[in-house]
Formats: sequence, C-alpha cells, structure tokens
Amino acid sequence: MTYSFSPLIKRGDSPIVLAQPHGGTDVPLTVWGKFNDVGQSLADTDWHINRLYDGLLETASVIQTPMHRYVIDANRDPAGVSLYPGQNTTTLCPLTDFDGRPIYRDGQEPSEDEVEARRAEFHAPYHEAIAEELERVRQKFGVAVLYDCHSIRSNIPFLFEGALPVFNIGTNGGLTCALQIEAITVDSCRQDESVETVVNARFKGGWTTRRYGQPESGIHAIQMETAQRAYMFEQSPWTYAPERANKTRAVLKTILSKLEAQALSGEFASATTRR
Repeated sequence: MTYSFSPLIKRGDSPIVLAQPHGGTDVPLTVWGKFNDVGQSLADTDWHINRLYDGLLETASVIQTPMHRYVIDANRDPAGVSLYPGQNTTTLCPLTDFDGRPIYRDGQEPSEDEVEARRAEFHAPYHEAIAEELERVRQKFGVAVLYDCHSIRSNIPFLFEGALPVFNIGTNGGLTCALQIEAITVDSCRQDESVETVVNARFKGGWTTRRYGQPESGIHAIQMETAQRAYMFEQSPWTYAPERANKTRAVLKTILSKLEAQALSGEFASATTRR
C-alpha cells in the first residue's frame, strides 16, 4: 500500500519551530471506507489549530501533517509504547476515539503490516521534517525551540476528570526545555487570573516533546495543549469563535514573542533543566 504524502513545511527565520501534528483531516480512501460513522466524524481533530496560531510569529517555522490522527497519530511513539502508562489514551493507529468508542467497522481494524505501512508513509516523513528543521535552526541561531501546538475538547471523561484547564503546558517534568522557557510560558498564561493554567498535569508532553527536547544539545521542546472552548465551539460543525480566539491568540503571541526574544539573546544557550 503506497500513498503520496508530504508534510507541510514553512521555513522561517527564527529559533522557534511550531509543530502541528493533529490539525490535518486527510484520510486515504482505502482507510476511509474502513471507518464507521464515529471514525468518519473525525471529531478528535485539533480543529483550526493552524488558524489559531497563524501570524502570531511571522518569522517562525511551521511544520504540519495533513493526515488525520485516526490514520496515524504523529505524536505517538512509533514503537507503540504508551506515553501515559496506566491511563486511558489512544494508540499509534487509534482503534477508538477519545470517548472510547470504536472508529472502525467490525473486522476492518489495521493489521500490524498496515500499521507499519502508515508509520513509514506518514509518521516518519513528518518527524524527518521536524528533525531537519530543528537542526537547520540550531545551526543558524545556536539554539532551537520546538513549540508543539495542540488543542482538545474541554470535557472527555474517558481521558480525564472534570473540565480541562484552558492552558495545559507540558515539559515532561521540566526535562525537555530550559527552566526559563517553561517559566515564560507559564507566566504569560497566568497574566489572566480568570483562565486556569497547569503544568505537567494530565498532559506532560507527547512523543514529539519528549523526543526532541534535549536542552544540553541546544534543542528545547514544550507542548501547549489548549482547551478548545478558548477559541471555538466544541461540537459539530466545530465552528471557530473569533472573539474567544482573539483573546487566546493574544496570550499565545506573547509567549512566542518572548521565547523568540530570549532565544535570540542567547539566554537559553547555557540554560538548565530540572534534572
């Protein structure tokens, strides 16, 4: 099974690289026919994630995958190892949605060979693009900051209890980036005390953050999981809400601008993490 696929890459002139693994809605026809109605709803998309971040930092590089996460999740370990052992989650090639409901027609779930084919065709090229861009940026600026852009519905009992805070920051316990990067992000979010922000709670950073976050080598990574109520309506047809979004975009713009300024100043070159 062979697909024609390439990640979407915008090369910028900044130490900041934005990764967007879950905003795509493409599904190969051969896979689409295997999905049931739940799968074909594509409900767990990071809806409008590119629009949410568009133009906030014009100089930043942006890497997206157009492929939907139900085909293969670009933010999962390609070896299939769980990011959150003991907790409900979805797999490299998900078999259920975020509510625990099957997404495939009976007997149409992908085989091991199919999972490997999807990994090679979709997952690997996306991460090759990220790795190449991070190295290009690091060579030019002496440092690279990977900012992994995510969003999710506010209430998903299968995955977490209660309503998710608006800003969920993940650095794998402070291991994937300099302390200053985490502090800038947290402090910027907490300027508005009416909006709840948490760090390394339910979302500690996915495989992307954990794989590339190597501060000792000059590459830092941080994940931002934003509750979708902060910029859109959380039910089909998943409509963007400009007034809400503009407030959230202002916070995200502050974060990215400060991260870029500090990175260009050399502040992160000798920064430490909580190791």
